[in-house]
Amino acid sequence: MMNEKTIPNWIMWVIVVALIVIPYVFLTGTEFGGADAQAVDIITETLDYEPWFESFWSPPGPEVESFLFALQAAVGAGIICYTFGYWRGSKK
Repeated sequence: MMNEKTIPNWIMWVIVVALIVIPYVFLTGTEFGGADAQAVDIITETLDYEPWFESFWSPPGPEVESFLFALQAAVGAGIICYTFGYWRGSKK
């Protein structure tokens, strides 16, 4: 027998699956690009664009760039989790 708590969980899972599946069903053939790529295209189309500065180092490949981005996210998440854990532990 279902209790009151399992019905909202079941509905939540249906909504999550629908949010994942619906874009793939209705948007077939559509490229999922980010806003950064669109901004670069618009900026490079402008004729009077002059960069303010040049990068002093560029990663040797997209894998290194992805790794550095993931490392930055992991360090940030670690700092946030440590801070919340410290606050919670200091209350006890």
